[in-house]
Amino acid sequence: QVQLVESGGGLVQAGGSLRLSCAASGRTFSRPAVGWFRQGPGKEREFVAAINWNSGRTNYKDSVKGRFTISRDNAKNTVYLQMNSLKPEDTAVYYCNAGYNSLVANGRPGDYWGQGTQVTVSS
Repeated sequence: QVQLVESGGGLVQAGGSLRLSCAASGRTFSRPAVGWFRQGPGKEREFVAAINWNSGRTNYKDSVKGRFTISRDNAKNTVYLQMNSLKPEDTAVYYCNAGYNSLVANGRPGDYWGQGTQVTVSS
């Protein structure tokens, strides 16, 4: 079992920044990658970014490249998503996900999810 707890969401104006955190616990070694997904109002859940715990390899959704940065702190078992230049279309519930290397390679979600954190960007 892997437990994931997100934090850091909130309300921000367009152009602002937020940093999300995902604290992982349990058998984290069983899932080599962690990623972020989001689900906006009336939309399907979509891949945002992912990182491999060991190699640090990353992958991003095209629309967030250059604005979002995913990073990890292995000592704290925590993954971060720094979001800059936020846009109203970034408004969504953001979910942390733990999975296999395919999560980084092609955004395929793993089987462990956090509870989600709301990000709202006002125009």
